[in-house]
Amino acid sequence: MSRIADSLRIFLEASPVAALVEVASVKGSAPREQGAWMLVSPDKIFGTIGGGQLEFMAIDRAREMLASSGDRPTAETLSLDVPLGPEIGQCCGGRVEISIRPVDEALGAQLMDSARAADDARPHVYLFGGGHVGHALASALDLLPLNVEVVETRADALEGMPEGVETHLTAVPEEMVRAAPAGSAFVVLTHDHALDFLIVAAALGRADAAYVGMIGSKTKKATFRNWYFREAGGDDENFARLVSPIGGDKVADKRPAVIAALAAAEILTALTAR
Repeated sequence: MSRIADSLRIFLEASPVAALVEVASVKGSAPREQGAWMLVSPDKIFGTIGGGQLEFMAIDRAREMLASSGDRPTAETLSLDVPLGPEIGQCCGGRVEISIRPVDEALGAQLMDSARAADDARPHVYLFGGGHVGHALASALDLLPLNVEVVETRADALEGMPEGVETHLTAVPEEMVRAAPAGSAFVVLTHDHALDFLIVAAALGRADAAYVGMIGSKTKKATFRNWYFREAGGDDENFARLVSPIGGDKVADKRPAVIAALAAAEILTALTAR
């Protein structure tokens, strides 16, 4: 996924006059949480506070503010107290307070700092293998707020990866497991079962891994278990952490895009549960 800071910088450069629209407080059910924000310029928006009539109303008020101040935005902050009910055609049932203020140089720099911090805090997902499922899963995960890295031993398998995905060509992919940040997710789907086993064993050796998954069948998982206990000194506690097959076995459709969709949800759930 493209980094937030890069996209924000491009927006701010193209929109020297803009307003920050932020969810200041929330009571009850609402489209987004306190602190959610978006930027509004006379002709563009960046981000979202949840869509619907609430967002349309906030955009209109932000543009009214910008239009009234011209090229010299004031430091004024506008507050909106909005019930999310029939009055605005939105049925969440809660109530939100929205703050709207012009973006000056200092606020723009503050937003950039926050965006860089958010980028740095994104969880890491390592995909070992760039085959059909690897490509599909990389594309699915690239849409999410994650740092996605694909590791391969074959150069041609890395071709055509999404632009926001980092790629690594290495003869020893298990070394990427050892160098990964704490809390990373590891998804193993190479072209070689023996290589899969080496990488999974290394990943299960990371007690701080958020997720360890391996593509395959019940037979492959049983074969890995025998190898893991015999050759890698594995135990039941660590083996129980392995998710295989990735994406579960409740859906019979094994097309790469289907596996990728199921696995992406599974991985994101594991990462956000920590």
